[in-house]
Amino acid sequence: MGFPLPDTVEELKALLTEEVAGLRSAVRRAADRPAAPVPGEEVTASVRSLSTEPSLPVRGDSGAGCLCSTHEPGASGTCAILDAIPASAVLLEAIRDATGAVRDFRIVAGNRIRSAEWLEAPDRQVGQRFLEARPGAAASGLLAGLADVVAGGKPLEGRVVDYTEQRLGRLHRAPLLYSAARCGEQVLATWRPVQSQTELLTIDAQYLASLGWGNWDLLSGKVTWSEGLSRIFHAEIRMPWTLEQLCDALLPDDLTAFAEFLTSVLAGEEPAWTRIRFLVLGEVRTLDLLGRPVAGTDGRPWAVNLVARDLTPQIRSRRRLADTERESDRLRRQAQAERRVADALREALLPTHSEALAAVGLTVAASYAPAEPDAAVGGDWYKCRLLPDGRVLIAIGDAAGHGLEAVARMAQQRHALAGLAQTGAAAGEITTWLNELVCSDPAEQTATMVTGHIDADHQLHWADAGHPAPLLLRDGRAQPLRTDDRGPLLGALPGYSYQTTTTRLRPGDLLLLYTDGIVERRGEDVTTGIERLADLVTSIPDTAPRALIDAILADPEQQKGHEDDACMLAIRID
Repeated sequence: MGFPLPDTVEELKALLTEEVAGLRSAVRRAADRPAAPVPGEEVTASVRSLSTEPSLPVRGDSGAGCLCSTHEPGASGTCAILDAIPASAVLLEAIRDATGAVRDFRIVAGNRIRSAEWLEAPDRQVGQRFLEARPGAAASGLLAGLADVVAGGKPLEGRVVDYTEQRLGRLHRAPLLYSAARCGEQVLATWRPVQSQTELLTIDAQYLASLGWGNWDLLSGKVTWSEGLSRIFHAEIRMPWTLEQLCDALLPDDLTAFAEFLTSVLAGEEPAWTRIRFLVLGEVRTLDLLGRPVAGTDGRPWAVNLVARDLTPQIRSRRRLADTERESDRLRRQAQAERRVADALREALLPTHSEALAAVGLTVAASYAPAEPDAAVGGDWYKCRLLPDGRVLIAIGDAAGHGLEAVARMAQQRHALAGLAQTGAAAGEITTWLNELVCSDPAEQTATMVTGHIDADHQLHWADAGHPAPLLLRDGRAQPLRTDDRGPLLGALPGYSYQTTTTRLRPGDLLLLYTDGIVERRGEDVTTGIERLADLVTSIPDTAPRALIDAILADPEQQKGHEDDACMLAIRID
């Protein structure tokens, strides 16, 4: 085929039609030429007369025998030709129930070929019911297949039946290849043993390797597909696609590649290979095609053999993997960006004035554990620093949410608190102003906080906005600080006026401020978690702030069910 490659599917189909027409015309011309006589050959009258003599009987002198023993000698019928079939064969008559459904068959005739040593020859079972003669037919699906032949009229072609039957107390098994077709009101069924294990493995291999093959006879137009190719194209094996139909299923971008492939095969190049995408029932299927021409006596390709391997599952898996990798890469970059921001903020969270705090008689330690292991920081925060007026500002809070949005709100609230604390205002006033700031945030997110001051006389003046009260460890016993002025969450009630509570501290006292991630558990009342934490703090012998926090973090019962950010600030009065 020395033609330019087509630009459209219609042009490709026209090219195939022209090539096939030319091939058939050339073969017809060759067939019409008279054969050259062989020297010395003479056609005698006696030989020519053989073509006009009546046919001779096939068996014996009395005419053709009838295998069902019901026809007169010499009568013709389907059963009379069963002996000519080179496989086990029976003629079946359907037995129906009251509803007209096929429930069994009666063996009308059979030949003498046994498909297995343990199976009787069909001619010995004439007159029996099929399930009586072949009791394994129901379990193997064979009976249902034969009933479908009666009901639908479509023949059964090449079905592998794993036939099992119990005889004389032993189970026998044989893989049989069945075919059946309607013969008037009867069914002609044939079967033979699968020739070898290789034949069975070939059928399985097509499925396991997503393989299939087909033959396109260009002279007769007959197309033959394997079961594997029919499965790939979701087509009925008895209705394989022509080359033109394959062209119709092409993706437009693969037209040129498929045209090059077909022209290479028809030009006699072998083996030709390509990767082509077809649209099959709305799904794109990617196939590796290997083609080989079958040359006729004149050297021209009279048929085309194609082998196809379906790569669609692998392509689909690779696409999903690529999508997953892209999404993972995006999330990784986002996490890295959040970590960079969080790392910068974390430095601001840690106490940086420990020497100044020690100078006024305080020992401080803190910890922060985000709910997400890959996150450096979330919405929880704390602050502890010496103010210019000699007071020590302490605070702990929890901005709702996780991720950078929570970090941004946390930073806003923490820095706002630091600025408001410079005014010298009381804890209640600072909390009131901070509440107005959170209420004005368009995000409409809430927050909790405990803030206060420790003055030179070791008095704690503090306010609570919906946050767990600090624990006070004194004389070996820990319990929450009491207040009658606990206010609502920040951002929940605009215009609310928070009050200041005063608690006198003594040397040796230890304050533990914490966020709800320390005490909250799914399905449990928060007061239970607070009591559990108080009991744990009471049981810890070392009351140094760092040792206390480390012991809490190491306790397995305390860490069970940890689902939220967890922050702690421990302050001991020395």
